[in-house]
Amino acid sequence: MSIETARSFFLWCSIINYGVLLVWVALATLGKRSLFKLTARLFQVTDSQIGLLNICGITLYKTGIILFNIVPCIALYIVR
Repeated sequence: MSIETARSFFLWCSIINYGVLLVWVALATLGKRSLFKLTARLFQVTDSQIGLLNICGITLYKTGIILFNIVPCIALYIVR
């Protein structure tokens, strides 16, 4: 695999993962009531627990994107 292919791969992975992250954030903020109702019915947790799980999950996912997609992409652009 060439460096150009790896750069393109990590760039597209970052874009797709940030798209998923934005959808998750939109659902967690804009569709809060319906998401809480669905999750509470399925898993029997409170609204505050669902909010905490969303915040922790979003933070962990974003950290993973930065560590495993963006940092390698930047490193490949620096190496040239």
